[in-house]
Amino acid sequence: MNEGKKLLSEMNDRSREVFRRVVEGYIASGDPVGSRTLTRSMTERLSAATIRNVMQDLEFLGLLDSPHVSAGRVPTQLGLRMFVDGLLEVGDVGIEDRKLIDTASSGADQDIAGLLDTIGGTLSGITRGASVVLAPKIEAAIRHIEFVSLSAERVLVVLVFANGHVENRLFTPPPGQTPSSMREAANFLNSLATGKTLSELRRTMGQDIARRRQEIDSLARELVESGIVLWENNGEQSERLIVRGRANLIENSSESEDIDRIRVLFDDLERKRDIADFLELAETGEGVRIFIGSENKLFSLSGSSLVVSPYMNADRKIIGAVGVIGPTRLNYGRIVPIVDYTAQLVGRLLSERGSG
Repeated sequence: MNEGKKLLSEMNDRSREVFRRVVEGYIASGDPVGSRTLTRSMTERLSAATIRNVMQDLEFLGLLDSPHVSAGRVPTQLGLRMFVDGLLEVGDVGIEDRKLIDTASSGADQDIAGLLDTIGGTLSGITRGASVVLAPKIEAAIRHIEFVSLSAERVLVVLVFANGHVENRLFTPPPGQTPSSMREAANFLNSLATGKTLSELRRTMGQDIARRRQEIDSLARELVESGIVLWENNGEQSERLIVRGRANLIENSSESEDIDRIRVLFDDLERKRDIADFLELAETGEGVRIFIGSENKLFSLSGSSLVVSPYMNADRKIIGAVGVIGPTRLNYGRIVPIVDYTAQLVGRLLSERGSG
């Protein structure tokens, strides 16, 4: 039994109700909750003085805190954790929320990246937080590769996978590329790539280039090498984490310190340093997980909470994750079923499309 649950089990009914109402009031308004407010909502008729005494006891236990010079109380991180673990009432997804998520996921003509982007935007909109969607790593076999020159500095590579998925990626080619060298590179790659996944192609690339070095000139070889590095590393990584609704967090924060923390959070996300950590958070437990404040290294600087759930493919293998970031006073009872429903929906959609 963790510390929060132990404290909860040792509380009497009066202390438990005062604690629950303080947390629910804080989540609803974001403001400290005072004893006079509670006198109007308690099941048992209690004086403001009696409630203040209970609140002081809860503060001594580390569950409540007095911000600034306010007479009211707010829950601490420990208090929020105890509330989430022991008192949180989770309902079903609301009818309107469900309709919006279902509508966002109905874009049959969208590719996987576009579909996940739409779902992420909808998730952000209905939760008023920032959504994060970790897209599955494409491991389908490659059917065809083509290079399209857009300018001297930009080349579009078109990847067609055996499952019908198509990806378009931009990168900067080595200097001196010509249409003929790009055709050579594409022909060379297609002779090697058919039936292989990107991971398999990268593993065998060095050996194949060494063995067939005489078959392609140096320019085409440089293009092949730079392209494979991009597709399997930087390019692939930068496209896996889809973040939407960051402005919601800044709009909901009034203090400059909070805004600075949120900017740090999104600087981290922009650099995509934490993709592996994000998936690891989701993989360490079944279903929805809640991380409050500094409980996880991924978002500890932001003073925010993360509600996250993995999603699985048809083989019940975790291939990605869906989450919502918001202030620690998130409406957990509403957000948890939304994240859970979205993650299960994404898993079904990608299984139907044969992804992951």
